Amino acid sequence: MSSVSTHVLDTSAGRPAAGVAVRLAARAGSTDPWTELGGATTDTDGRCTDLPTPPRGTTQVRLGFATEAYFAGRRAAARRDGAPPGDGGAPFFPEVAVTFAVAPGEHHHVPLLLNPFGYSVYRGS
Repeated sequence: MSSVSTHVLDTSAGRPAAGVAVRLAARAGSTDPWTELGGATTDTDGRCTDLPTPPRGTTQVRLGFATEAYFAGRRAAARRDGAPPGDGGAPFFPEVAVTFAVAPGEHHHVPLLLNPFGYSVYRGS
């Protein structure tokens, strides 16, 4: 069986992105329907290590990151702390979906580098 983890770093703040909701879906082949497996939330270090295990026969996985809710929470926290307001707008990407191939028996770590106007992903270790 494969396993999946992720790590979200907020490059606009220069720190881990805590509290990002992450959903996991899987499918057996590129033409098969997606099966939602569940999700988790990033911890204070921005890591999400307790995602569900994809079922046997999975060849593709999709991670969905709730970026709009994360940035809304960050703006609200800044207002509570008396920080000067930023642009106050919603992020350009309200959610990020990353689809990738998985191999049986391997661990797949997919970090997300995030800011309100862009993101980058890669296969980590």
